[in-house]
Amino acid sequence: MLVDTHTHLFLPEFDADRTAVIERAVEAGISKMILPNVDGSTINDMLCLSDNYPDNCYPAIGLHPTSVKNNYPEELEIIDHWLSVRKFYAIGETGIDLYRDKTFLAEQTDAFRRQIKMAETYHLPLIIHCRNSFEEILSVIEEMKQDRLTGIFHSFAGTTDQAKRITGNGFKIGIGGIVTYKNSGLDQVLSEIDIRQIVLETDAPYLTPVPNRGKRNESLFLTHTAGKLADIYHRSFEEVAAITTATARELFNI
Repeated sequence: MLVDTHTHLFLPEFDADRTAVIERAVEAGISKMILPNVDGSTINDMLCLSDNYPDNCYPAIGLHPTSVKNNYPEELEIIDHWLSVRKFYAIGETGIDLYRDKTFLAEQTDAFRRQIKMAETYHLPLIIHCRNSFEEILSVIEEMKQDRLTGIFHSFAGTTDQAKRITGNGFKIGIGGIVTYKNSGLDQVLSEIDIRQIVLETDAPYLTPVPNRGKRNESLFLTHTAGKLADIYHRSFEEVAAITTATARELFNI
């Protein structure tokens, strides 16, 4: 069995064949899928999917950094309300994204801080979106971190030093389709990181792995990422599945 720790199956890209996508994943052994929220506009669709597939789809709730605008306090109030009325398995995705626009850096940072506090209050892991913002995110975590704070640096594509700082702070590394790209360099990075510090993800419908790159991503394709890790760690596919699944199950308490 594999766990897809990051998939957005509730987005419109799957409206035409969502049921088939989930069935393909489950038949291939990807029976557990974590659904990180984007913002207030996606909560209902995400929860509906989770309710329709309670044994397969597990909801997380958070405010994506690229959705942080001037109204972010109201968005966070919505998240706080939902946390008080039903079960979630993580806070996320949250974080800081400075790839295209730094206009809302202060607001993103404050929103991230507030969501860290939510994670601490509800004893939930964080799903962290980090793009061109590693130092900004680590500085917040290292300032605020308590012993029980944990989570995932989603869609990791950084350096060995960054990976070691992540694991040194008690977080796991989310590895997806990027690891299959020819020039990603992640094979060298991961060769120095204990496989027990890694969880698998797709980020569907984005970041499709080879050999399906260029197509819409889906949870089924997690098998390609697991296969690449088997090559990197010189382990069998079954060993990679067992180790990463155990890590994910413990992290999300599923």
